[in-house]
Amino acid sequence: MTFDFDQPIDRRGSHALKFDGRRQKFGSDEVSPLWVADMDFAAPPRVVEALQERALHPIYGYTQYPESLQQALLGWCMRRHRWHVERDWLVPVSGVLAALSAAVQACTAAGDAVIVQPPVYPGFFRAVEDAGRRLLHNPLRETGGRYTMDLAQLEQQARDGARALLLCNPHNPVGRAWSPDELGEVLHITRRHDLTVIADEVHGDLALPGATYCPLGSLAQADDRVIALLSPGKTFNLSGLALSMLVAGRDDLRTALRKTVAAMHLGDANPFAIAAAEAAWREGDAWLDALKLYLGGTRDFVADRLRTRIPSVHLVPPEAGYLLWLDCRALDMDDHALRDFFIHRCQLGLNPGIDFGPGGNGFMRMNIGTQRRNIEAALGALKAALD
Repeated sequence: MTFDFDQPIDRRGSHALKFDGRRQKFGSDEVSPLWVADMDFAAPPRVVEALQERALHPIYGYTQYPESLQQALLGWCMRRHRWHVERDWLVPVSGVLAALSAAVQACTAAGDAVIVQPPVYPGFFRAVEDAGRRLLHNPLRETGGRYTMDLAQLEQQARDGARALLLCNPHNPVGRAWSPDELGEVLHITRRHDLTVIADEVHGDLALPGATYCPLGSLAQADDRVIALLSPGKTFNLSGLALSMLVAGRDDLRTALRKTVAAMHLGDANPFAIAAAEAAWREGDAWLDALKLYLGGTRDFVADRLRTRIPSVHLVPPEAGYLLWLDCRALDMDDHALRDFFIHRCQLGLNPGIDFGPGGNGFMRMNIGTQRRNIEAALGALKAALD
């Protein structure tokens, strides 16, 4: 089966945040939307069929999570990532941000210190602060355009009493798919200091050609305080259906998660989300393999175009996902001017790097999860504005 990711699909008027929210976000409906992290590609055909089949049943009332959904995810983890997950480890949640917030509240107490590694997805900051926890920064280290973790500082923060680490694996926005050695070092720190790791791994299925995603849980021992957050949303472009799964091997963590999810009323099941996720995890392999090749080609196209025609903007090449971290520091603009330049001079809607916390100054995040012609046009607009 072949999949046409170059097929244009008009999303305007579908209440898509990425398109119909442009005026509120950028002050204009004319910018090319390369911001919020969803894609402009049709979902896998089997997912569309599963949704249509479910819609034919005319009752959409209260729904439970079926065993078939859980088994579909277990098969996916083993088939795609050689990660053996037990059925009892799963805690379903209605949404990724909801799951992140529930995990923070389940494994920490008010006033506890929780570590994040900026520049990072802004939802991490909100999940910590909205829960009344104390935010600790363990900034990533950048050397020659490559990011690594500051493990010495991380260990010191754990030694000083931090209770949890929010790990982004693969990392949004810098695109690192952390290696088994790096993740192993994190686990050593957690064991020495009784630190809980909440690993947001929703971009893990999207490791691009030349890179491999390693689930933190696949390296964990039975007693490790590890919670993984999985979802079909980013992988199959289903984020609007709001389904995620928390995975915890320890009984005490699972008990706390289930209690918190119930107390926060986050366990409701959406019948359409279930139908879509189960179809995707059972039958989405070929579509995903084709998508990753397409995204890898777009990433390489951008890298070549910047290197040969727009050398003042440097790409930090992502190992996973469809979000590019563009180093614009050579343009010598402050962050306000940089944002205005992209909106008003280039008519491009990107995410400013400062939204991702310390280390984001002078960067912009660009979503390439769209038809390649749109990316070519965007780079053309950027070059014209700089010229």
